[in-house]
Amino acid sequence: MKFIPPLLLLLLLALTASAQVPSSKTVTFVLHTPGLPDTAQVYITGNAPELGNWNPGKVEMERTSSTSWQKEIVLREPLMHLEYKYTLGSWEHEATDSTGAPLGNFTVKVESSLQVKNQVKHWRDGKAPSAKGGVTGTVRYHQNLGTGNTIPARDLVVWLPPNYDQDPRKRYPVLYMHDGQNLFDPGTSSFGVDWRIDETADSLIRAGAIEPIIIVGINNNEDRMQEYTPGDKGSAYMDFVVNTVKPFVDSTYRTKPDRKYTATGGSSAGGTIAFMLAWEHPEVFSRAICMSPAFKIQQIDYVDDVLAYKGKKKDLYFYIDNGGIELEEQLQLGIDNMLRALQKKGYRDSKNYTWVKDPQAKHFEAAWGKRIPQALKVLFPAK
Repeated sequence: MKFIPPLLLLLLLALTASAQVPSSKTVTFVLHTPGLPDTAQVYITGNAPELGNWNPGKVEMERTSSTSWQKEIVLREPLMHLEYKYTLGSWEHEATDSTGAPLGNFTVKVESSLQVKNQVKHWRDGKAPSAKGGVTGTVRYHQNLGTGNTIPARDLVVWLPPNYDQDPRKRYPVLYMHDGQNLFDPGTSSFGVDWRIDETADSLIRAGAIEPIIIVGINNNEDRMQEYTPGDKGSAYMDFVVNTVKPFVDSTYRTKPDRKYTATGGSSAGGTIAFMLAWEHPEVFSRAICMSPAFKIQQIDYVDDVLAYKGKKKDLYFYIDNGGIELEEQLQLGIDNMLRALQKKGYRDSKNYTWVKDPQAKHFEAAWGKRIPQALKVLFPAK
């Protein structure tokens, strides 16, 4: 082997490493939206940190004319699909179609620097969006739970199964879901489309397809991404769920509090925190629904945490699924890595986990709502 001087070797390694670092990409968003007053401020938000991670009032656009706005961002990550929306500072004032229904996510595949042009003609007026549906069954609301904790207080939405009030002796398993605003009511959903999990659970229970359960929706806030992913706020959120939310629910409703009757679930980053809750608190949860989870993407990596675990195999069951379009493509590698990590730790398909893929599904509430019946049947089969 030819001898390479140490200094030259270090230089070659540095050049190789720098060549492997993906170059940044500049994306310029240009929005045409006529009719806004001179005092209006337009914001853009989406699925990247540079777009505020879906915070509707974080990333301001610059007004360039009476009808045009512009925002330039620099993406540090490699090839990705961007999903984004426009607002006037909150979800109560997001872009809509002519009927008042919120527009779907705009999307763009970023392979190089580019300019994106969009047009918006209508905005929500602060009222609930025009949407079909409503709440099916009995739902109870609890406001500002957790005041004085290390994370902000938030509201709970608790859905009760059919005949809950008819038999005061009967107790029920509980499913703790994240992004509670988006589960039951299109009027509170961030995007005007809910999961319809209330209609789904009601139908499945009445048909005898699943056992009766209580569903707890834990509302999110502007720190959603930090609370739903690894880090200090993620740990604080898990502590809040385990030590504040669950004890409150168990003392207020007729639950079966044991771990074997307790599950958690969510989608996207909500699917990540559902996995984390079960993995880090198997004494509390025995099952988790992880839809389109962000296991390993950009700054998020929970696969290594699973691989680093050296203890006894945890008695857990995971329902994991994902789609195959746009952002779902980006999540696939992390999901594949997590499935392999679980297999290395002794978990087996169908016995310890279920993985489902819908190749035509996007990263959206309607897609998760379509797949939730199968998840409920897997985790809560009829006795």
